[in-house]
Amino acid sequence: MNKEKKPFYKVMLGRTFGIALAFTYGCFLCNGTTKVVNTVNNVNNVKSIRAYHLITRYEESLKQQEPLLVETMADAATYGPTQPIKFVGQMTAYKATCKGCTGRVACPPGKDVRNNNIWYDDANYGKIRILAADRNIPCGTIVKITNVSFSEEAIIGIVLDRGGAIKGNIMDFLVGEDDDMDVVGRQRGVNYEVLRWGW
Repeated sequence: MNKEKKPFYKVMLGRTFGIALAFTYGCFLCNGTTKVVNTVNNVNNVKSIRAYHLITRYEESLKQQEPLLVETMADAATYGPTQPIKFVGQMTAYKATCKGCTGRVACPPGKDVRNNNIWYDDANYGKIRILAADRNIPCGTIVKITNVSFSEEAIIGIVLDRGGAIKGNIMDFLVGEDDDMDVVGRQRGVNYEVLRWGW
């Protein structure tokens, strides 16, 4: 008795189904022993979910636009959380041992800034300067500073402190105990550009 030959497409369909079934069954068996890790690279190729959230703080289309120029810190608080902003203001200097200062910054966790500990090591921006700012600018905000007489290059700083006299478009620049505050003095027409709003 001669067996009837199956058409080629039926043979291939049967084999494809068999392979798919074996793959699915194999994946079912190994499901408990495999681990999938989702990671995201930030601009410095640091893999972390936190870095992903920092980068997407402002949409890519907004990042490429000119930052919005704001006049007041109330405007900064309104627009800063959703888009890049910039403003023009003043800069002064202070030391950890100034009158009314405790030697620690106001923003948690209250970093000790005595003994010339005037830098902050940020996971994304590296070693940057510490600033005191108006309370409308949240702790952890990263700011690019230009148009100051004591530096030809842009300065990157982080808001980690407050001050009784620091209200409005003014930031206080933390300097070392041995530094001459007159080098900073009172700078006017300083350009501030927010690179990251808060933590």
